[in-house]
Amino acid sequence: MDPAARVVRALWPGGCALAWRLGGRPQPLLPTQSRAGFAGAAGGPSPVAAARKGSPRLLGAAALALGGALGLYHTARWHLRAQDLHAERSAAQLSLSSRLQLTLYQYKTCPFCSKVRAFLDFHALPYQVVEVNPVRRAEIKFSSYRKVPILVAQEGESSQQLNDSSVIISALKTYLVSGQPLEEIITYYPAMKAVNEQGKEVTEFGNKYWLMLNEKEAQQVYGGKEARTEEMKWRQWADDWLVHLISPNVYRTPTEALASFDYIVREGKFGAVEGAVAKYMGAAAMYLISKRLKSRHRLQDNVREDLYEAADKWVAAVGKDRPFMGGQKPNLADLAVYGVLRVMEGLDAFDDLMQHTHIQPWYLRVERAITEASPAH
Repeated sequence: MDPAARVVRALWPGGCALAWRLGGRPQPLLPTQSRAGFAGAAGGPSPVAAARKGSPRLLGAAALALGGALGLYHTARWHLRAQDLHAERSAAQLSLSSRLQLTLYQYKTCPFCSKVRAFLDFHALPYQVVEVNPVRRAEIKFSSYRKVPILVAQEGESSQQLNDSSVIISALKTYLVSGQPLEEIITYYPAMKAVNEQGKEVTEFGNKYWLMLNEKEAQQVYGGKEARTEEMKWRQWADDWLVHLISPNVYRTPTEALASFDYIVREGKFGAVEGAVAKYMGAAAMYLISKRLKSRHRLQDNVREDLYEAADKWVAAVGKDRPFMGGQKPNLADLAVYGVLRVMEGLDAFDDLMQHTHIQPWYLRVERAITEASPAH
């Protein structure tokens, strides 16, 4: 296979595997007010009577102040306890993550690799990146699994290789929540050989959208079964549909294809000759392949419309009452969709997406959440 064909095959996304609510404050019980009074000599209230008349108001005000103080006390106590619990969870997660030495083998412009980086960054997991040469792929010669991303996790004397972006994410999230040994967790996601629609043998992984948690742990992460089901559904949607809209859109025209490969060569790991071949021959090849992809996935003549519809479908699923699908913070579906779309940044397709859909506010919220969680990345 000539270098240009190998580059195209490698970089084609299909080939890169490419609040606890606070209640109201306590209502103070007001003392029963006396209607009695002592008439003075002039028929008006005496000083004693005036004092008695005013005392219920003073007592009511005092009770209100006491009630407010108690409310503030309990609110502050709850807030501090919530901070303590968050700190405990963060410390526990940090303890677990510090045991791991992670190395990610990737193509930077691969949407599946981008998904994994979004997850690692949001969970503040330190990792090293090895950019794989898409022609020679010498960096992953140790692996019989020849797609990226590949994640190698060193835990003490034990080294584990995790394949497939969704398996990597599910296994690591399970590890962070449950503390089970990673070696054991990996066995929950068995590799299975299958034949795809084109008659080609492919490797699939069982349970890859499922976190292997007990009931208590699942409740901690999701709060309910509906949230878990929703997350799994949209994670799969990102893999089965959204990813397949990337190539037809970034290679839509010869000009866009050339701009896309210029970006790929600039961000990837190529030699001088390989880079020149990839930029021009790869762009031409992917422009033609994108037409076949449009037909295979039954996309509209203007493939931008499919991209716009997908983005607005996602925004509608998130809804107006929560900043993320995960509620107050991104869940695995948020990170997956963000990771897939991020590979188009800097290209016309991305600019058009932000301009013609309602996805930008959500996208920027996820970007900010990841940056705040892991400024180093």
